[in-house]
Amino acid sequence: MRAWILEQSPGSYRLGEIPDPPVGPDDVRVRPVASALNHMDLWVTRGRPKPHLPHVPGCDVAGVVESVGSSVTNVAVGDEVVVNPAVSPVEMVIAHGDDAPMYPGFQIVGEQRWGGHAELLTVPARNVVARPSGRTWAECAAFPLATLTAYRMLRRARLTAGERVLVVGVGGGVSMAALALAKVMGAEVFVTSRDPDKGRRAVEAGATASFDSEEDWPVRCEVVIESVGPATWERSLRALAPGGRLVVCGGTSGPTVEVNLPKLFFKQHEIIGSTMGGYGEFADVVRLVEQGLPVAVDAEFEIGRYPEALERLETGSQMGKIVLNHEDEERPA
Repeated sequence: MRAWILEQSPGSYRLGEIPDPPVGPDDVRVRPVASALNHMDLWVTRGRPKPHLPHVPGCDVAGVVESVGSSVTNVAVGDEVVVNPAVSPVEMVIAHGDDAPMYPGFQIVGEQRWGGHAELLTVPARNVVARPSGRTWAECAAFPLATLTAYRMLRRARLTAGERVLVVGVGGGVSMAALALAKVMGAEVFVTSRDPDKGRRAVEAGATASFDSEEDWPVRCEVVIESVGPATWERSLRALAPGGRLVVCGGTSGPTVEVNLPKLFFKQHEIIGSTMGGYGEFADVVRLVEQGLPVAVDAEFEIGRYPEALERLETGSQMGKIVLNHEDEERPA
């Protein structure tokens, strides 16, 4: 198959031929119609993490089932599907439910497994769901990883209607999904950004107000959604109301932060880590998307222009997800 391939890490991608991914008894093979970029596309080129090589990137995929394994009965060739990028072993799902991503064997499509910036992608049959009706192919490729991540973050934060949420560094897929989800859950949402235009667009999308990420934020919230790390960490902690919960899923500005322990325990704050989500949570997300949850698509590129798409992602200029189109002709929505 033709794919974007990483042969060294650190390294760079090339467009070339690589063997088709095999189909096991419990697998399905999908022909992507659209796939979306994540920061993982960049991180694996820097060896953080270093994937098994050669590697095919692409965590987010929507497409058509091309073939199914001998034991698969719930999916058929020709089905239009969205891929759940969070792959947990069946035994861990049975034992731990939606907490399965915490336990051994967890993999992410496009990181430990080959991804979808290619002609074909193989995943377990449990990791495909019917494409939500009424949504474009680009929207279907844009929501899986980011919206699943944001949904679990808000669940782990125990967000309730009427609470205030601060989304730090709005513009990326997770932050835009967190804004949309928190609004649906009945929260009042504030955002931060270094870019005034992004802040304005976030307010148009439902945020109450936007603040400059590099200045003090005149708000105290029950929940803070963090994915930036050291560059905003101190301000994020100061923005917590007494008893507030800060949920973190990444650190685009670095991996290490400091915590003032007296402030932590006197204010009775919580710092909560969160990664991806479980199969039940993904089913919830798909239902919300089918019901009309906003999905922010920043830009669309033909798959041959993947390097240009990566450049846009690296500059941080996107407002939502960057999507690759795998077909010249547009399929009906």
